[in-house]
Amino acid sequence: MIDFLINIDIKLFLFLNSFHSEFFDSVMMFLTGKYSWILLYISILIFVFKKFGAKNSFIIIFFFIFTTILTDQTSVHLFKDVFKRLRPCFNPLIADIVHVVKYPGGQYGFVSSHAANAFGTVVLASLILRNKYISILLIFWASVIAYSRIYLGVHFPGDVLVGALLGTFWAFVIYYLFKYFDKKKKTNSILA
Repeated sequence: MIDFLINIDIKLFLFLNSFHSEFFDSVMMFLTGKYSWILLYISILIFVFKKFGAKNSFIIIFFFIFTTILTDQTSVHLFKDVFKRLRPCFNPLIADIVHVVKYPGGQYGFVSSHAANAFGTVVLASLILRNKYISILLIFWASVIAYSRIYLGVHFPGDVLVGALLGTFWAFVIYYLFKYFDKKKKTNSILA
């Protein structure tokens, strides 16, 4: 069964990775790079400050930082370091036919830290902000980031899918922690 899933993952990767051009190489590199992330975080901060005000936003920012740390560290230490699945660009069976725009730093790709971090951030933002239009925009952004990893030749679709699920899992855990602390804070302010 595992071999069957890996075979489908490789075939789907080769299909999705085969659509490329110089223009989209540049676009995907930008989307996966730090400037795109900075724009995302600034946008979320603006929405959070607008909805909750400066005083209440700092605790929310802490929860976003905590989510990013959890998604990033678990994607590496509980997945990449354990499963040691080679990235497509390093897989000797297909490396010569993979369209690679820029080689990544690490050899292993399961799971995608980009997908985990993106989905952790946007799902948490969607849960906290509770705005349908912002949520759709954020989920679309995270999906494009996830796809960019396949396009760039550094992740299989399975790496991206499980990374997205990992990020979503942590977003829900952190959201419920946030709600617990928010409820406790409100209860304490009533009792004070």
